[in-house]
Amino acid sequence: MPRIRPGRIVIWTLLFLGGVIMVTPLIFMFSTSLKTAGQVYDLRMIPAAPTLDNYIKVLSDGRFLRWFFNSTIIALTVTLSNVFFDSLVGYTLAKFRFRGRYFVFLAILSTLMIPTEMLVIPWYLMSAEFGWLNSYWGIMFPGMMTAFGTFLMKQFFETVPDDFLEAARIDGLNEFTIWWRIAMPLVTPALSALAIFTFLGNWTAFFWPLIVTTSQELYTLPIGLSSFAVEQAIQWEMIMTGASLATLPTLLVFLLLQRYIVRGVMLAGLKG
Repeated sequence: MPRIRPGRIVIWTLLFLGGVIMVTPLIFMFSTSLKTAGQVYDLRMIPAAPTLDNYIKVLSDGRFLRWFFNSTIIALTVTLSNVFFDSLVGYTLAKFRFRGRYFVFLAILSTLMIPTEMLVIPWYLMSAEFGWLNSYWGIMFPGMMTAFGTFLMKQFFETVPDDFLEAARIDGLNEFTIWWRIAMPLVTPALSALAIFTFLGNWTAFFWPLIVTTSQELYTLPIGLSSFAVEQAIQWEMIMTGASLATLPTLLVFLLLQRYIVRGVMLAGLKG
């Protein structure tokens, strides 16, 4: 029987403790959402009398469903835009030789060094100028393309053999078809990682949607929950219920696609 090294036991123990510390707040949140108002301050993880009444009350509130719908539409639209445009630009920078290619790539990368807080004012002025304030487009346009996604896809497209692309050109395929049918299937791990990170980032976005929206009808879920928390300042069980419902999609995305997340992060680190 192979002998387990003491160092590995220490590492596994630390990882287990770290996992417990990170998961405990989530478990407490879900536990509180199943409690009545009189049980909220009972710190037991398993409620004495669990109930789903809080979920029924929150889901019966039309505002919550509207916020959930807004977040879903915005997150999915921005994700699809990133997957399409970032991969297209990354493919162009990786496989085409043209004057100024490296300058364009460096200019794109340089935007990663600009804090989001510094971009809010230009974004707001642009939105006001074009009439995008308090609209879906106003919320989405800053994230329709990202420098990180372009960099990630460029690094992966550079690993695609040029012989495959040349063979496709000889067969008479145009460049768009070569990108879509030949190159894209070869970088599926990068596309999966980009889609997951983009979706999660936009699902939890708070700062910019808070600034650009004024109508409750256009609130995303994080903003709606913050206003909901103010209205329900004393009803902690209702606040935890709303937070639990907002967390479920992100947990499902991670549980279903975690192997793509890990693989994408590992490959991105190797290619970077």
